[in-house]
Amino acid sequence: MTSDNFVVRVKNVTKIYPLGQQHVQALRDVTLMVLTGEFLAIAGPSGSGKSTLLNLIGCIDTPTTGTIIVDGKVTANQSTDQLADIRAHKIGFVFQTFNLLPVLSAFENVEYPLLRFGMTKKERHERVHQFLILVGLDRYAHHRPNQLSGGQRQRVAIARALVTRPSIVLADEPTANLDHKTGGGILELMSRINRDNGTTFIFSTHDPRVIEMAGRVVRLADGSIL
Repeated sequence: MTSDNFVVRVKNVTKIYPLGQQHVQALRDVTLMVLTGEFLAIAGPSGSGKSTLLNLIGCIDTPTTGTIIVDGKVTANQSTDQLADIRAHKIGFVFQTFNLLPVLSAFENVEYPLLRFGMTKKERHERVHQFLILVGLDRYAHHRPNQLSGGQRQRVAIARALVTRPSIVLADEPTANLDHKTGGGILELMSRINRDNGTTFIFSTHDPRVIEMAGRVVRLADGSIL
């Protein structure tokens, strides 16, 4: 197995946050390799460091020490603009609170990440329709988020995460605000996309259904991998 098989490499990463006169160590010497096409769950209780690790992989935050390599790029070597470019082109994000723009329709929310891609309007619209169809929401394209159910809003968020055709989708507790049936449907959708498209999914979760469906589970406790 060569390094080319790994879409993410986390090497001896520690993350410390200042808190007044104190310091909080969110991650402690974490090393993790993620294979291209994995359906990976990072599991652990609240405060274990799951979201911190996803934020570091997603180039939203930077490690205190250690190295993170995303799709062959060492994130510490990148400028702010280069990190934004990695986020825009390589990484899709799905959050538990959906994070849709309330004034935009489902179509416009999915289209939004493409506006910086230099695509024509026709190319953008074809791409957006493709991914709304993929998540089963093409008929709701002109609905705003407040006109959609929680499950439908999460499907819009998944389409938005996928529309840039990223190497990695980071899903932070994506079922936390959904009922059991709706959450199960969202997981089935993401599992199918993983199988059919080979998209790498990395979840932070304590949902046993996500853990059961994952191809591999990495367990965190007190900022360390067990």
